[in-house]
Parts: sequence; structure tokens; C-alpha cells
Amino acid sequence: MSRTILVTGGAGFIGSHAAASFLEKGWRVGVVDDLSTGKKSNLPGGVDFYQADITDPGALEPVFEALKPQVVNHYAAQTSVRISTDDPARDLKVNVLGTLNLITLAARHGVRYFLFASTGGAIYGDGVKIPTPEEAACRPSSPYGVGKLGAEHYLEWAEQSLGLPSLRLRYANVYGPRQDPHGEAGVVAIFSRAMLEGGEPRINGDGLQTRDYVYVGDVVRANVAGVEKGLTGTFNVGTGVETDVNRLFGSLASLTGFDGPERHGPAMPGEQSRSCLDAGRLKRACGWEPSVSLEDGLARTVEWFRESDRAD
Repeated sequence: MSRTILVTGGAGFIGSHAAASFLEKGWRVGVVDDLSTGKKSNLPGGVDFYQADITDPGALEPVFEALKPQVVNHYAAQTSVRISTDDPARDLKVNVLGTLNLITLAARHGVRYFLFASTGGAIYGDGVKIPTPEEAACRPSSPYGVGKLGAEHYLEWAEQSLGLPSLRLRYANVYGPRQDPHGEAGVVAIFSRAMLEGGEPRINGDGLQTRDYVYVGDVVRANVAGVEKGLTGTFNVGTGVETDVNRLFGSLASLTGFDGPERHGPAMPGEQSRSCLDAGRLKRACGWEPSVSLEDGLARTVEWFRESDRAD
């Protein structure tokens, strides 16, 4: 397989880490990002950068013509559950129609493999076995989860009808350096920045809701392993370990030196009570398993935010 890859959303959190990792592996890397949330400063040196919106196929066509990628690694997305609920049409446009644009262009331009960044918790919903295997029923409780599941189905169709093999990776709660502390999705980033700045981080609800926190470096290793082994199908990427928000708050308070009170606010409407993924299928397929403990990953993340604050 030719080692040329197009990373969408490559100026964002996970995408920029993935772009850097593929570069280190000797790939030629192109990045598409509209910079609505991504930052040019996140881009590793050596990538071919194209500023374009995935919802505009006319803007994407020249990218495929110029780069001639053999692999598409798709991260660009609307990632807010709240925004998806408030404006489901926007979520549909970006996460479903944007993905379909890329599928169509990939098939037209001879792309041989498509890697899609999907979601675990938002697709499975509550009331499933914990840790949750891929065979569990999918009952998404938000337009965001519905859209990601719909995009997966379009990729399954493309594999059968267009001859475009794909790997769909369902991520647990990814955290680490470069995550946006100003959104709503990255509680580790939100708490870290607020604690370091002496703010008043707030826990939604009673804080007993659990998540499976997986370090971004481990997620990127799963992506690279999947692509280089040519895996196809749907796989979870997680640690299989539940951590509640109260414990996460305490760990980050210790790492940042935060001595403020543990403040609680109203619960988020429709928030899942538990989410944790079984990644055994991926381990059996390519040997992947997480290598960074939550304690080490949080320490690395806090240090990055601390250094980022100094640089600013």
C-alpha cells in the first residue's frame, strides 16, 4: 500500500497527534482542516496542509487531486453532544454529510482504505453490559451518537457497494495534550485549565457518572496499528476501566495543587450514567492494548497545560 494518508481534522486534538505519528512512521501526510476549532500551531512540520471544509465537496476535490492519498483517516467532526441536541441539522451536515462527501471522493479517486474515528459511549447509550463489547445493541441518546452510527453504516455500504474497505474505531473518552479546555466534551482539559488558573471547576450532577478515559497516545497507536495491518470492521478503543468524575476531580486537584472546594452543578440533561468499553477484539486482532495508566496520562496532560500557560 502506498504510504500517503489524508488526515481530516488534522489541526485538532487527536488528528494532530495522528498526523505526527504517521509522519514518524515514514508516511507522506496531508491534512485537511477548516480551522474552525483546530489550530495551525498544532500541525507537525512536514505535512501538506489544505484549509477546506469537509461539507464542501468542491473544496475537497482539489485536495484529492493534489495529494492522491491511498488512505483517508477521518477525524473532522462536530464533537459536542449539546450542540447536536440544540442544532441536529448542523450535526447531520458535518458528521454525516461531511463523511459521505469524503467517502464519495475517496471512491472516485482510488483511495484504498478509510479509517473513521467513531464514538463508543454515545453510540451504545446506557443499559448495556459494562465494559461494553462491539456486539452490544446501539441505542444512541443524542443526535451526535445517531450521526456517528449513521456514518458507520455509510462506510459499511461503501465497503460492500464501492469496494472501499474501512476500519471504524469507537473511542472511549480520549484525553491528553492539546485537548480544547473551552469546549464541553473534554472534562480533563476543562478541569486542568480551570484548576491551574485558580478558577472554580464545576462537576455536573453528583459526579458519580463514570467514563473510560483513554490517553491520546494510546488511541493514536491503535490507529496506526490498524492502518498498517489493514484491519477492517468495527473495534472499540478503551481501557475497560471505569472512573467516576469525583475521583477524576480529586486526582487533578492533587496534580495541579488546587485546593478549592468540590463544586457541583445541575446534571446535564440526557447525560449517560456509565460508559466503559471492552477493547478485547482489537487486542486479539493486532495486539493493541493501552499502555498509559490514568495516573500517568493525567500527569502528562497537566504538565502540558502548565507549560502551555507559561508559553502564553
